[in-house]
Amino acid sequence: MSRVDSYKDGWLSHRKALQALIETLENNNLSFKPWDNAMSLSELVLHISSSTSMFVRTVNEGIFTPPNEGKTPETVEELKQMVQSDTDKTLTYLESITEEQLNQLVEFSGMKMTGLAMLETAKDHEIHHKGQLFTYARLIGVEELPFFVIRG
Repeated sequence: MSRVDSYKDGWLSHRKALQALIETLENNNLSFKPWDNAMSLSELVLHISSSTSMFVRTVNEGIFTPPNEGKTPETVEELKQMVQSDTDKTLTYLESITEEQLNQLVEFSGMKMTGLAMLETAKDHEIHHKGQLFTYARLIGVEELPFFVIRG
């Protein structure tokens, strides 16, 4: 198994858990904020999905590629579609990353790291914010949460 395939499998186990978490939401939950200056629940979900895509595109293209600005979803179904679209795009970019790109240095936020380190940073970022979403879900009353990873 290539390093990209191994990375992709690990990342997808977290993305599937994010998608399962979205399934527990209702439309009126999307604007929930635990404090005034926090991201709303839907903003946090989209931050996760678009940021991972940004990190992967940056490795793929060799230079920082900012995330795409999207619209605000009005329904859970729309949010699911937006996350699925980001997931599909991220997979497409991942599948075209070469071993050379994994080894090349990429600059991001004043740091230089290999492409593989950048991908690991993307996964860590997604895990960090997914944990916040699990807390949001508890605060809005979701009792049955998915496991933190979904393999297979």
